[in-house]
Amino acid sequence: MKNILLVGFFLFGMLAFSYGQTAKEVVQKMDDNAFGGRIKSNMKMTIVRPKWSRTMEFKSWADGADYSLILVTAPAREKGITYLKRAREMWNFQPSIDRTIKMPPSMMTQSWMGSDFKNDDLVRQSSVVKDYQHKMLGKETLDGRECYKIEMIPNEDAPVVWGKVIIWIDTKNYLNLKTEHYDEDEDLVDTSYGQNVKELGGRLLPTKMVLVPADEEGHKTIMEYTSLEFDAKFEDRFFSTQNMKRVR
Repeated sequence: MKNILLVGFFLFGMLAFSYGQTAKEVVQKMDDNAFGGRIKSNMKMTIVRPKWSRTMEFKSWADGADYSLILVTAPAREKGITYLKRAREMWNFQPSIDRTIKMPPSMMTQSWMGSDFKNDDLVRQSSVVKDYQHKMLGKETLDGRECYKIEMIPNEDAPVVWGKVIIWIDTKNYLNLKTEHYDEDEDLVDTSYGQNVKELGGRLLPTKMVLVPADEEGHKTIMEYTSLEFDAKFEDRFFSTQNMKRVR
């Protein structure tokens, strides 16, 4: 048994040496680059279906992984709808009924505003760093960029809806260029693509994400940054249920 453990540690060490860093370290760098710090952004989301499409706009504020607030600004019939995340808790404010609702964990698997994204995708209740075990699968080239291919298996007690996630991260700039989500039976659920890489807010990022469901032909959702500010200024009490009604 001792010899088996020594061989295992040796192989793990050789794998880490060959890539220069562990899979978890790569995912951490990707997450820090895309979401680290206090962030303010404006975004546009287009939901595409075989016979129709519609576009929504919203503002987003975030302080690291623990706090985020999303305000829908268009279209008019949904303007003012707000989502708040504080640590593992999430609330939704509906201006049409002037009511704030605490959302149970089961709602994380539901569609966000009728799109192909889940609630968890937008408010990031789960953490790609803390809630998964990471394994380096190798390297592949996407759109001319060499990428680490990493498998992520959720921890048993993690608030994660997936059975497995495979992610492609650019080896030079740690950009998330592709992600595949699988259910507990390891069937592919959807694939997201990071596109239109450019500098925004002083960082190089994919400024457009296209999410494509695996079993719904002609369906996709496109999310695009229209502006992005890192190191934004706002008070800690900004992320409160009271502010959900006031934020503009």
